[in-house]
Amino acid sequence: MGYLIETVYFLTAALFILGLKRMSHPTTARSGIVWAGYGMVLATVVSFVHPQITANIIPTNYVLMVVAIAIGGAIAWWGAKKVPMTAMPQMIAIYNGMGGGAAAAIAAVELLKNHGDKVPQTHILIMAVAGALIGAVAFSGSVVAFGKLQELKFFKDDAKFRFTGQQKANAVIFGAAVLLGLVIALSHSASGALISVFFLLALAFGAMMALPIGGADMPVVISLFNAFTGLAVALEGFVLGNSAMIIAGIIVGSSGTLLTLMMAKAMNRSVSNVLFSNWAALGSGEAQAVTGSLKPMEPPDAAIQMAYASKVIIVPGYGMAVAQAQHKIWEMCKLLIERDVVVKFAIHPVAGRMPGHMNVLLAEAGVPYDLIFDMEEINEEFLTADVALVIGANDVVNPAARTDKASPIYGMPILNVDHAKNVQVIKRGKGVGFAGIENALFFADNTRMVYGDAQKVAAGMIQGIKDLG
Repeated sequence: MGYLIETVYFLTAALFILGLKRMSHPTTARSGIVWAGYGMVLATVVSFVHPQITANIIPTNYVLMVVAIAIGGAIAWWGAKKVPMTAMPQMIAIYNGMGGGAAAAIAAVELLKNHGDKVPQTHILIMAVAGALIGAVAFSGSVVAFGKLQELKFFKDDAKFRFTGQQKANAVIFGAAVLLGLVIALSHSASGALISVFFLLALAFGAMMALPIGGADMPVVISLFNAFTGLAVALEGFVLGNSAMIIAGIIVGSSGTLLTLMMAKAMNRSVSNVLFSNWAALGSGEAQAVTGSLKPMEPPDAAIQMAYASKVIIVPGYGMAVAQAQHKIWEMCKLLIERDVVVKFAIHPVAGRMPGHMNVLLAEAGVPYDLIFDMEEINEEFLTADVALVIGANDVVNPAARTDKASPIYGMPILNVDHAKNVQVIKRGKGVGFAGIENALFFADNTRMVYGDAQKVAAGMIQGIKDLG
């Protein structure tokens, strides 16, 4: 039976890797998710005949397992069906948190278990404690990320979670958790009270780490917590001697780490800067004053300008997601294409609230993949664009990132929207972006502001193009 289980686990790992590989391209991503899902089903089913379970057959254990799977599966199915695409980032955050919480729960069971005469080896207990610490941090941090992305009232004001000496306070909490974890691992028989305090400290550190971080940095933070969850699962896999958990955890941990580094690089920041920059003053001096004025434009006039253009580049941002405007935007683009206008979409790596957020929304609307380009692929083309249409994006198109050394976004690679002949910006109002600074692009001579809800504005543009005949 042991050989059969290990063979199934090997097949599970192969399906995970195959699924991850296929997720790397939009045309195969859906099938990649399906293949990885098959692997997870296999790993779950084989758990019912694992020797660690069948060695002490207790019927109630199987009942509890089935009930847990049924409840969790039903909630996940209902949630995935009901959640709007705009809320996908927070759903991913909370689901990732559940993974970290599960790893921490496994560690808690192992640490509290009465092993009888068979005392666990010290290195096994150290891995259990490490997995518990990392999993608990991922859980509480992901819960906070969910609250921020969901814009729950308690989490709305990032500033109220920042205070003098915050780095030192967090360092003390983390240090205390690590020290207590070592005591638990080396003592081999820690009390339940000591273990409870350890988990409370770990949960507190995860929450304290995430609370000061603003929404603009959430894609990086979610990716980092995803890596934490994978590492925690891998460590608990070693504790249980479960190769499927080890392989799955390593895959998730390594891919999450690489994605985190890529996202931070796209912002020209280190991961430590993302995590700790909110505890210090940003910039190196007084920010440059924005000159010029905001120049409004009505949707029909914007439609005329695009209809007679040769090339239009669309830059979607979180505002498009909030307004659910992707379908109307694509409907407008199809009308432009019928008029022989070259239409392309430019995607910044950190646009939206999770990696690939804009790509997912555009795919949902039916935008062909060959019209969607990453920043590196399309940035030079703004020079030849007659119109660049920005929909709810802000900091990722702000020229201050190139010129203002005092700006909190200085050095961040941006889309070269300001290089287009004409720029149109669809925006609800005159508010600033998540970085809290004015956008110099909006005041440029070649920029016009089209105020209003993106979906309603797009509908007005569609009608304007149709009226041209």
